[in-house]
Amino acid sequence: MRAPRQPRTTRTRTAFRGLRAPRAAALGGLAALLAASLTACALPTTTGGSAPGSARLTADLAGYPSSLDPGLQYDTDSYSVYRNIFDQLLHRDPKTNKPIPWLATHWRRTTPTTWVFTLRDDVRFSDGSRLTAADAAFSIQRILDPKFGSQQYANFSAIASATGHGDTLTIRTKYPSPTLLTYLTTLSVVPEAYVKKVGNDRFNVRPMGSGPYSFVSAIPGSQVVLRRNESYWGAQPPIRRVTFRAVPSPASRVADLTSGKADIADGMTPDTAIQMKSASNLKVLSAPTERVSYLAFNTIKGGPTDDPRVRQAISLAIDYKALISALEQGYGKRVDSVLTPLAVGYPKQLAPYTYDPAKARALIKEAGAAGKTVVMATSPTYDPQIVQVIQANIQDAGLKVSIVNSDQATYLKKVQSPAHDWGSIRFGQWSCSCLDADGVAYPLFRSGTVWSSYHNPDFDALVDKARRTIDPVARDRLYAKAYGILDKDTPGVGLFQIYSIYGANKRLLWHPDAQQSFYVADMRFTP
Repeated sequence: MRAPRQPRTTRTRTAFRGLRAPRAAALGGLAALLAASLTACALPTTTGGSAPGSARLTADLAGYPSSLDPGLQYDTDSYSVYRNIFDQLLHRDPKTNKPIPWLATHWRRTTPTTWVFTLRDDVRFSDGSRLTAADAAFSIQRILDPKFGSQQYANFSAIASATGHGDTLTIRTKYPSPTLLTYLTTLSVVPEAYVKKVGNDRFNVRPMGSGPYSFVSAIPGSQVVLRRNESYWGAQPPIRRVTFRAVPSPASRVADLTSGKADIADGMTPDTAIQMKSASNLKVLSAPTERVSYLAFNTIKGGPTDDPRVRQAISLAIDYKALISALEQGYGKRVDSVLTPLAVGYPKQLAPYTYDPAKARALIKEAGAAGKTVVMATSPTYDPQIVQVIQANIQDAGLKVSIVNSDQATYLKKVQSPAHDWGSIRFGQWSCSCLDADGVAYPLFRSGTVWSSYHNPDFDALVDKARRTIDPVARDRLYAKAYGILDKDTPGVGLFQIYSIYGANKRLLWHPDAQQSFYVADMRFTP
């Protein structure tokens, strides 16, 4: 997720060849406060950063985690924290992006729909209890339980059953699944006995896992503190203690880095990257990611956007090239769909999105929508300047745009509501951490998923078939057809591929990856 950018210079704004500069002030405010039930164990607020060699690290995030339960939300701020507390069944090689052993050391497919995994026998949760295959099976089952309401259900819905005995995990799928392994790289294993003992709400307050770090405390809306798990099965991380702080302003994150109050900051903007490059004690870490910046349309209860002509008009109203060149400044790349080229199934045959404001105005008039208001949902986690420029583009085409800015937790709850009453357009940034079209096209646009406000039986049939098809060439063809339908119906528009931008102390050694993994165990300071 991205945090708000600060106002840019006049020079940057004039780079929008004819785009009307947004008049609204930059949107601000703290990202989502966790529910009041997240009562914290009090710890002193961090008063300073970590001197290299101190084995302490302070990380500024754009927002506070929406969840510390890995079975629930997987927005970036949540993901960055809880994946340090829990171990995943598999990891991904940062160079090849292929699944590699982690908790599971070996796996084999015994039938087209049966997979058998052998887990490590030396892994313990931080309370000393042993992690078994039954815990891994439970972690899958709770995501699939409709009563649990996991936002990750679509990722694992191909699984028919998961059972664990000792160190052997058996997963049976409903059909031959080409994406099972890639989704298992995102599965964090939780302790069945502890979760059942304390309940889901309490588990979210005091999470416990087997990862390289253990939960210490949280001040809801402010910070989460972790300490090194001294009984961790793997190599001991160089960093002994880490404090994640919610700092929604990019300027404040830069100030924290410059002063040494923070050692690393996520969600930095291109403007702040320029500032950091000129600081003698800082460096910029960046990588192209699988995350796509996009607009999604409400085609069910969106008002004007129920009409495909209005949706097509909005796609024509956006000056993609100017948006990327002026605001992203080399940290973004054009896409031709709501997907990035890093993903399996990326539709190479689609023509690039076209900027044609005259045609956009004509379509809006043809639809009888001129002067009507569309409601645009967003969050302070996202760059307000991008939102405001898109607002200006759409208004130039003849619609009025009312921006509704909610904290991240409220925004997520709103756009996932089955009532589809969240507005007409929503701005978002999507990553499935799976590098596969299934993790984007299916949850965002397949009828009936928590994210989708779109219905097309032909599209549904194609993405359903693609997740049952093993042959990679056949899958590519299916996704080419599915994305062709999306291109015609326009339930969403891909804006650009996002490049991660981190600011860091020059003595911190770490390399970002395409999944935006934030494993503190991989970080260390030079002497």
